[in-house]
Amino acid sequence: MPMRMARNMCPDAIIIRGDMESYSKYSHMVTDIIAERAPLYEKSSIDEHYIDITGMDRFYGCSKWSHELRQHIIKETGLPISTGLSINKTVSKIATGEAKPNGEIEVQKEIVLPFLDPLSIGKIPMIGQKTYHVLRSMGIATIYTLRNIPAEMLEKLMGKNGIEVWKRANGIDSTPVISYSEQKSISTEHTFEKDTTDMARLNQLLVSMVEKIAYDMRKQEKLTSCVTVKIRYSNFDTHTLQKRIPYTAFDHVLAEIAKELFARLYQRRMLIRLIGVRFSHLVQGVQQLDLFDDTPEKVSLYMAMDKLRRRFGRDTVRRAAGVMTSSEREEKALKQLENAVCERKMMEERLRGYYVS
Repeated sequence: MPMRMARNMCPDAIIIRGDMESYSKYSHMVTDIIAERAPLYEKSSIDEHYIDITGMDRFYGCSKWSHELRQHIIKETGLPISTGLSINKTVSKIATGEAKPNGEIEVQKEIVLPFLDPLSIGKIPMIGQKTYHVLRSMGIATIYTLRNIPAEMLEKLMGKNGIEVWKRANGIDSTPVISYSEQKSISTEHTFEKDTTDMARLNQLLVSMVEKIAYDMRKQEKLTSCVTVKIRYSNFDTHTLQKRIPYTAFDHVLAEIAKELFARLYQRRMLIRLIGVRFSHLVQGVQQLDLFDDTPEKVSLYMAMDKLRRRFGRDTVRRAAGVMTSSEREEKALKQLENAVCERKMMEERLRGYYVS
């Protein structure tokens, strides 16, 4: 709910401002520790990792290894860390939830079903609020009841997702741990037909580029924690500058950072041939709100704009700062017309010379 409403409802509440920059810093600390020790890991969100330690029992012991990793992370970061150790991603994630706060649970293969059976269906990762209410309206409350329903019935009710829900209720999940790489990125570049130093146009284009790839990022449900701006001068010298930031997918935040980097990067006052933007260090996740700075209206606006883009194309809705004015469009069209006229004259001159000779 909006912070103003929360304050009205509970005037005595102690309100603590969130610190996304600090969250990002600690997320990287935990990831670095895991990357140093784990044979294969996947960072699925800012605060969640999957680790594949298949075969570790032959040499060291999965339980001992995961226990020591957790203790090391707690010692290095001071964070409360919960871990779940089991046969696949689904059971491990549910076990981690049951281990909170700051605990660890191991669910061996032979006790997977007895562990899952008494739990609420809401514990299964892919069951959201809508699916939960549908199943509850059918009288299904526990995982035990859900897994004893015929898979075909769930498929008729929920389509292909019904089969997947049934499998997970039965502790079946073949999803692999996908090797995580901080190199994952999304980027775009623009090469000018004619090299330019038009700062207004450059900043305008920068905002437009950020807006487009931020939308692509939100569509993939990803967040970035690193923005890079690239420029290439007319003599082909290329320079880049990057900045680590709290995880975000909001283009109004990313556009300001991109403009700041461009202002710091463009120092030579030479003509620019190319400009580019890249978002890297991507993680899976959706935008977390800053309760003080991000209003529900702002989030609703993003959702409405993205819905229009999905339906009518991503250029349907644009930020004013990234769109040329009518006079700028006319000026650009005139320049293109002048260039076309010049090219035509040059071609006529060449043809005239050809016929004369």
